[in-house]
Amino acid sequence: MCGFTFTVFLSAFQLLPTAPYHILELGGSKLAAGLFLGFLTYASALSAPLTGGLADRVGKRRMLIGCSLAIAGFSAVYAVLPDYRILLGLVLLHGVFWSGLLSASSAYITDIIPAHRRAEGISYWGLSNVLAIAVAPTVGFAVYARGWSWLCAEAAALNLVMAAIAWRLPPDVRPAGARGARTGPLVEWHVLALSLTLFLYSFGYGAITSFVALYADASGVRPKGIFFTTFALTVLVTRPISGPISDRVGHRRVFLPCLGLIVAGLALLALDGSRRGLVTAAIVFGTGFGTAYPAFAAYVMQHVDDSRRGAAFGSILAAFDTGIGTGSVSTGWIAQRAGFSAAYAVSALLATLALPFFLLTEKRLLRPVSDLGRPRDRINSHVPCVGGIE
Repeated sequence: MCGFTFTVFLSAFQLLPTAPYHILELGGSKLAAGLFLGFLTYASALSAPLTGGLADRVGKRRMLIGCSLAIAGFSAVYAVLPDYRILLGLVLLHGVFWSGLLSASSAYITDIIPAHRRAEGISYWGLSNVLAIAVAPTVGFAVYARGWSWLCAEAAALNLVMAAIAWRLPPDVRPAGARGARTGPLVEWHVLALSLTLFLYSFGYGAITSFVALYADASGVRPKGIFFTTFALTVLVTRPISGPISDRVGHRRVFLPCLGLIVAGLALLALDGSRRGLVTAAIVFGTGFGTAYPAFAAYVMQHVDDSRRGAAFGSILAAFDTGIGTGSVSTGWIAQRAGFSAAYAVSALLATLALPFFLLTEKRLLRPVSDLGRPRDRINSHVPCVGGIE
């Protein structure tokens, strides 16, 4: 699964940074160039609750194979499109299959990770996309130098490799005692509502992804990518440590301080745009942000029926991606009128709301595990578990 996910993001993040250049070559504006990522993100976010539920019904492994083949087809078609408007229309469909891929893979990996090591397993697995994103843009621009068609052909080939890996995966795990996924609604509405917590803090990540390099440039900091480098190194170092700790002391107990670290990192970014300020903010934000998602996902999965994991991850993905996309768009508007410091201050303010929102809504939205017709996980008591897999 790490190999599958590495290939997924190696393919996608060669295409995403180069597609805007191709749209400009086809006569599109800078706005149109930016819409490629925006359309993909929002299409993925809006469709994820449905495609996640669909993965529960048709099978996660089947979903991985089907979505990989579909995205291979999109990559091939992109090579021959003569009009950027058709390309932008097609990327909306691309985003639907992208959400199915992410939701199904998250649910599949959760099925095969022992319950008492869930945060640790998700943390390790998440490193595969961090590593892929670290190398993919460089590879993508090197291939793009040979031509757009070459890049699309390579992306299509990588997606066929993804389909082959998915084909070789063992069949879906069917946990004993799980209720049928075919009888319930497609969308896990209570998980979607609680995942607004992720929307509130991923807004800041969207702001960082799109504009922190420009912020560094405006502040005279070199290299411009120092925040990204420090952030990536922080995630790579902290995740293998924080995952096991989260499983031992309790996912909720780790998640709550992470929200505070995210707020502190964004506040530091707003207050100090110097080299030292960016590095410090990247370390603080990276520690909180990199640890928060595995802890949140593991905690929520304790309260979701085993046969509904695809729908649950679809809801999580919807909130997370919507926050990133909205943060990217809104920060540009705020920064243009009030500056980068004000934009990151707004991001910090929104992230501050994540903690009270989570505390006020979790008890109402998360059903006890015992209500789902299966025993309460021992890890839910926030003590170390020994032996046994779910």
